[in-house]
Amino acid sequence: MFSGIVEEFATVTKLVREQGNLHLTLTCSFTNELKIDQSVSHNGVCLTVVNIEGNEYTVTAMSETLERSNIGLLEVGDKVNVERSMMMNGRLDGHIVQGHVDQTAECTDIKDADGSWYYTFRYKHDAEMAAKGYLTVDKGSVTVNGVSLTVCEPTDDSFKVAIIPYTYEHTNFHTIKVGTKVNIEFDIIGKYIARMINK
Repeated sequence: MFSGIVEEFATVTKLVREQGNLHLTLTCSFTNELKIDQSVSHNGVCLTVVNIEGNEYTVTAMSETLERSNIGLLEVGDKVNVERSMMMNGRLDGHIVQGHVDQTAECTDIKDADGSWYYTFRYKHDAEMAAKGYLTVDKGSVTVNGVSLTVCEPTDDSFKVAIIPYTYEHTNFHTIKVGTKVNIEFDIIGKYIARMINK
């Protein structure tokens, strides 16, 4: 379980493909605090630490994860938003994030907002999935590359988010351009409500 409050970005140092799996080796400031079997969110994808050597650690993404997310598009040197699992004895600053990415979205527009930015993302709309809560609502929550954000101006297949300078600088939002694919996780509360209503 995560909150969507990204701690920092890690840097990809090595990629190894093994059958349908992708082993990613990364480095970040808290590598020495990690443990084998620990869950860490990478661009919103919950992955398990399988190896630690020096200041680098390795996680493995299986084929389903690669199909649903942008993890398979990563290259050595890329910045990845990382967050360790939430501690239950503190405040929930973002929203409830499972680390189960639903699909990818594409950045279609970036607008300057006098020191901040509005990013627009478009995703594949599926009416059946939308009826199950896989959608965005105005002022609702959405996770983009692991970042908990508030939705603006949603449509059936798109939404905007406002990015302040701190978020821009301390996450990989500063690397997102028009055409960049990002991971999105729709709000779990909306999915449960949709499930109860459509029962």
